Amino acid sequence: MVIFFLSDEDERMGLFGSKSKKLSAAKKLEGAVQFSGDKSISHRYAMLAAIAEGASEIHFFSTSADCQSTLDCLKSLGVKIERKDKVVKIAGVGMDGLRAPTGPLDAGNSGSTIRMLSGILAGQPFRSVLGGDASLSRRPMKRVADPLTLMGARIKTADKGCPPIEIEGGNLKPIRYEMPVASAQVKSAILLAGLFAEGETEVVEKLSTRDHTEIALEQMGADIGRHQRTIAVRGRARLEGKKLYVPGDISSAAFFIVAGLLTPDSNLTLHNVGLNPTRTALLDLLVPMGGRVKVVNLEILNGELLGDLHVDSSQLSGGEIPEELVPGLIDELPVLSVLGTQTEQGLTFRGAAELRVKESDRLAAVAENLRRMGAEVEEFPDGLRVVGRQKLRGAEIDPHADHRIAMAFAIAALVAEGTTTIKDSSCVDISFPDFFETLQRVAG
Repeated sequence: MVIFFLSDEDERMGLFGSKSKKLSAAKKLEGAVQFSGDKSISHRYAMLAAIAEGASEIHFFSTSADCQSTLDCLKSLGVKIERKDKVVKIAGVGMDGLRAPTGPLDAGNSGSTIRMLSGILAGQPFRSVLGGDASLSRRPMKRVADPLTLMGARIKTADKGCPPIEIEGGNLKPIRYEMPVASAQVKSAILLAGLFAEGETEVVEKLSTRDHTEIALEQMGADIGRHQRTIAVRGRARLEGKKLYVPGDISSAAFFIVAGLLTPDSNLTLHNVGLNPTRTALLDLLVPMGGRVKVVNLEILNGELLGDLHVDSSQLSGGEIPEELVPGLIDELPVLSVLGTQTEQGLTFRGAAELRVKESDRLAAVAENLRRMGAEVEEFPDGLRVVGRQKLRGAEIDPHADHRIAMAFAIAALVAEGTTTIKDSSCVDISFPDFFETLQRVAG
């Protein structure tokens, strides 16, 4: 059984303000889990609903702090938003209805918010400034600023191209932009800016990335074209508000998929998980390795595929992750590195330099914390090599205020000897506020 208990510091601060969680090994995981709405889709639905004509009602909207940051920024731009439980109602103001904010817009820790909203703000006839917390202020914005500048927006960033970002928008022109790096956020920013340009804006990807923006645009009335790895949007579309349903977040489910595979005698059912083909590289990787994951009850809602997953304990071969799969696994690589320690061959991946500029330097953070748990790991500039068939031991984990590092090493604790302490555990609120409670429940 997993054991959670409060330290003296936790008791002073209260459960939800706690600085650390302590976990020990699990005998098995069983039960059913319903995840919060997908973060990526929730961001996009909210932004498009804000500039649509008429009202939208978004069901199962993400409970993450990141998606709340998007809602808060939209409110500051004059959009009326009501939130009750898991339903968000947005009164769309149309393409030309946003108002100049009275102060800087706070994206919190959310790279999705600051990058994608920059695309919409590039098309507005007013000045806006977007910033965020200390972590977000270290993340690169030049990759967004460059194409938006080519479209006609006037953009300034802080030192080294980082936030805050100042945008003087309006009078955009369409462009054809070949992506230098694989990034769904940057692609989305360009497509959203393209809505405000006369003519057709094209984005060319070297490697395909998640296509939630294209699907959502089509669902709400935009004219989207696809040809191989070129995506085009025709400007000045009239978006229409509608009722939308957000699938469960597969990036959150990934931690429970890995946990179920690694923990003996486990039997988990994960309900209504989003299974968009651009997001299922995790399953494409794990099933050929021997992962017992079964997909059932498939359906399509608002153009997005979802279904239930049954996960059973498995013996995994491990191996090398093909570089072409890496962009589709970028959020899952930390927990996959943990999984690698328990496989026969270990796990190696390259082509993931993007992990250096996430909420933390995730390659360094994973390597550091695996070593704390006694694991052998080799760090490359753009990847890791994790040795297989290793015994992990409990340790104090420093997630560097990164939600995905904290959750990945909570999963490591399930198969480690002794007690593992996750420092600054409240950082999981960024994407999965109920993570520890959900993990405790399925562990008995």
